[in-house]
Amino acid sequence: MGNTPDVVICGAGAAGLTLAIELARRGVTFRLVEQREQPFHGSRGKGIQPRSQEIFEDMGIVDRLFAAGGLYPVSRSHHADSTCTDAAVIEAAPATPAEPYRRPLMVPQFLTEAVMRDRLAELGHRVEFGHAVIGLEQDANGVSVRLATPTGEQTVRTRYLVGADGGRSFVRQALDIGFPGKTLGVRAVVADIVLHGLPRDAWHNFNEDDPQRRISLCPLMGTALFQLQAPVPLDGDVDLSVDGLADMVRVRTGRNDLAVLDVCWASAYRMNARLADRYRDGRVFLIGDAAHTHPPTGGQGLNTSAQDAYNLGWKLAAVLKGAPQALLDTYEEERRPIAASMLGLATTLLAQAQRGDNRRGRDVQQLDLAYAESSLTLPAEARSGRIASGNRAPDAPLQGAGGQRVRLFEVLRGTHWTLLGHEADRGAAPSRKGLHVHIIGHRGDLRDTQGCFADAYGLDACDWLLIRPDGYVAAVVDTPHLAALLAHFERHAP
Repeated sequence: MGNTPDVVICGAGAAGLTLAIELARRGVTFRLVEQREQPFHGSRGKGIQPRSQEIFEDMGIVDRLFAAGGLYPVSRSHHADSTCTDAAVIEAAPATPAEPYRRPLMVPQFLTEAVMRDRLAELGHRVEFGHAVIGLEQDANGVSVRLATPTGEQTVRTRYLVGADGGRSFVRQALDIGFPGKTLGVRAVVADIVLHGLPRDAWHNFNEDDPQRRISLCPLMGTALFQLQAPVPLDGDVDLSVDGLADMVRVRTGRNDLAVLDVCWASAYRMNARLADRYRDGRVFLIGDAAHTHPPTGGQGLNTSAQDAYNLGWKLAAVLKGAPQALLDTYEEERRPIAASMLGLATTLLAQAQRGDNRRGRDVQQLDLAYAESSLTLPAEARSGRIASGNRAPDAPLQGAGGQRVRLFEVLRGTHWTLLGHEADRGAAPSRKGLHVHIIGHRGDLRDTQGCFADAYGLDACDWLLIRPDGYVAAVVDTPHLAALLAHFERHAP
């Protein structure tokens, strides 16, 4: 890996691993360091939302994640009279051509991160465990990072440092970046346990209308474990031993037929909603929980964190290969407002959950997040089409000119920008490095034989669509404005 990498990533959770994969796909040299001696072995973040499934498809791991986990079970409310009621908590609309993933996937965090480490290994990289960042100094040309390692202290010189080191981020604190917000007045236990006596076909909830006695026991897909979640008093010790959690289960469920046989991981924590004052200080960036901490309601934390990294990764790589430095300013510009809105959503869902309402709608799926106000989005005339600059680019089944079936997501997959012309002249857009050009239409290399592309995008003939490497629409123009679109690409490409 060398001792002078282009990037040092501090923290090998979901955010750090996503960034490492994105840099590895683009041939950037980096080191991924993690102060833990071994991988995190808990399930804290277990929900992978539909938009994250799309980015994990691009990264080449979505099928592995489906194989590792499973779909969410129904929610089963157990009542005092020993009856129970099942309900679908999560809106599970069927997949569509434009939205191939519409249901959240449950994968315990330790399995998600294991899949990511395997993918990183395929790309020729690994996590350096037992390496803690203990100091940093930056200047105009780079960052000097001090590391405590198993073989002693070392200093690494790098062009950029990324703090992916969690809510108590050393990197954030070293930069003296404020982390305002609030403690939400809720303390909870989360634990991975071996539990006998409950069927694994449902997420079991007891005493939902009593915050003092509420407990939920959710089968962790891909494992033989259950995840225990329960509010606990704000102060005082919590017994997280087998006997302690067994007693909690017995008292809160009112059942003596449930046996806690083992505790694989447990934590008592206070819920916070906090957002860093800024995501960047010179050559140092914050991603994931280092930049924002969420209550767990709605499953937004891991997803927002991975998408931070997905956004920053292609931009860092582009700048390292010669793109204008200003491209890096768009990371905070785009991602900090997203985190602010997700914090608001998770906090609202927490208040609902405290009233016994655990329903989740489309707003947690992150499919509708957009960057309409970003400086990376080319302003355009008002359009009647269904797609607008800044939107997520929908999928669509297409047919190659040779008759083979192909999804639009397969055309977009990779590290390139994509230019789509709809019933347009291919000769109008000369080839450029890093830009894949395709024509959709009866004379093009791709055909919309089912009309799904037309349904999702609503483009007119001779319209052009520029899609960023992270799957968001940067520009929509007609042919007379194609030169402005190409100039926009040139301004942000290496």
